[in-house]
Amino acid sequence: MEKQIIKYSQNFLRSRKLVKMILDKSNIGEADLVLEIGPGKGIITEEIEKRCRKIIAIEKDRKLYEFLKKKFEDKEKVKIVLGDFLDYHLPKEQYKIFSNIPFNLTADIISKITSAKNCPEDAYLILQREAVKKFIGFPYSKKTQMYALLLKPWFNIKVIYSFKRTDFEPVPQVNIALIHISKRKKPLIEKDHKKLYQDFIVYGFNQWKSTIKKALEKIFTYKQLKKLSGNFEFNFLTKPTELNFEQWMGLFSYFLIGVDKNKRLLIHGSQEHLKEQQRKLQKIHRTKL
Repeated sequence: MEKQIIKYSQNFLRSRKLVKMILDKSNIGEADLVLEIGPGKGIITEEIEKRCRKIIAIEKDRKLYEFLKKKFEDKEKVKIVLGDFLDYHLPKEQYKIFSNIPFNLTADIISKITSAKNCPEDAYLILQREAVKKFIGFPYSKKTQMYALLLKPWFNIKVIYSFKRTDFEPVPQVNIALIHISKRKKPLIEKDHKKLYQDFIVYGFNQWKSTIKKALEKIFTYKQLKKLSGNFEFNFLTKPTELNFEQWMGLFSYFLIGVDKNKRLLIHGSQEHLKEQQRKLQKIHRTKL
């Protein structure tokens, strides 16, 4: 069975000692319900089971599922579910996530858990370093920080451990890290303004303009943008990717009070339009494969 499991795996942690150590960096405790996405051979599952009230491990591969069912058949706290996490109905009660997720599903998984009506209190995810840059932004990355900006008003995201490639089997060709996504107790954006903020950020990043001045010239007047650049200490001739989270928050705060209704309509639907473009590109990519 071992050879069959490895055939269907991605990159499993080798060391039980290491699993214990990274779990020690989490706040998972005996009262917690924990979800694990893609448990593989169950090395993480075994250690979480010792610490929590209940663990639900969702495995898409039937052979791995059958292996795990047998492995944990005597463990009352462990529930093994056959299915795709992206189709799984998240719990209505409070829960946490700890998982070495399939790397090719990183964006979809993070989108699902951060946009859910009942988000996890905490999510600990093992990701490729490139994905870490994408979802944390500054100081790790500027070019892809749009995705981080879309999450930061509602979530704190940080790296809590960096792995060696040899920590995994098979050894990956990329660097890997463990991140912690935690829900802010008090969101920085009001619920009624969530969609507007997300459209504003996507609009600002997707005008294909070289400077923040050109990207937002239909939204703010020259006088407004000059004043905002002084208030929030940025050069309006800099690139949209160069502005940090606080500066984008400052721009959006003024957008709410200083921009008329007609200009607000310009950004309407920007995020959904981007998602539709991405879906089309994914469809084309799948067709070519």
